[in-house]
Amino acid sequence: MPRLSTSTWSLHRTLGITYPDSPAASPRRSEPTYGAGTFTLLDIPAKLAAMGIYTLEICHFHLPKEDTVYLREVRSALDSAGVQLFSLLIDDGDITDPTHSARDQRWISEWLDVAGVLGAQCARVIAGKQDPTPQTLEKSRRGLSELASHAAGHNVRLMTENWFNLLSTPTHVRDLLGRLDGQVGLCADFGNWKGASKYDDLAQIFPLAESCHAKCTFNAPNTPDRHDYIRCLDLTRAAGFSGPYTLIYDGPDNDEWTGIRQEMEMVQPYL
Repeated sequence: MPRLSTSTWSLHRTLGITYPDSPAASPRRSEPTYGAGTFTLLDIPAKLAAMGIYTLEICHFHLPKEDTVYLREVRSALDSAGVQLFSLLIDDGDITDPTHSARDQRWISEWLDVAGVLGAQCARVIAGKQDPTPQTLEKSRRGLSELASHAAGHNVRLMTENWFNLLSTPTHVRDLLGRLDGQVGLCADFGNWKGASKYDDLAQIFPLAESCHAKCTFNAPNTPDRHDYIRCLDLTRAAGFSGPYTLIYDGPDNDEWTGIRQEMEMVQPYL
């Protein structure tokens, strides 16, 4: 059934601290990217449940530790609040990189292990950052197929997204997923595509979507672009979408909770 969800990306100012990690990085350390923050990741599940949101996605760089003890603490906080961890969002790595694809594949696999310990239903990875060519699409297919098998060993469903150069058009999204024969699911993001063809392009991929990042543009503090958001939501309904609507807030106002509530209000009729 369609349901409300949100991502820790929508609460990056609330969390404040990030823990950047990439395949090429030296050992990571905490960074006050958005200040000290007002809550930790362990606080978030209960806060969301109090708002009536019982599904969450976690960005990999919001996890301060990868050791099993801490990951079980996160899982316990989720269970105590009755919040499902729908997806771990693995926000780096390029399995189509001409030089470092094997390195990045290993790095993503390690984060899939983390998704398994967390009890995530899914993990979303980047299909590739290179321009789409027959060669890069085939390289992505092979890499995603291997990652999907690895994820399945942890009872995790592998997902990708209409994001970065490789999947910058609906044709390439449909082509790549078609070659994977259902091994990999799709998260469709409202905000990743722009321009005059945006709605036609999204309409072509929403029938494939198992989840969506329902990102609303805010033209000013507390001023959502309702026309654009409702038009995207209407496309999900026309496609028979039944996955979680993950509310993505990235507006100019630092009050992220209010921004999420404004998005909730607009999404509610679609649940």
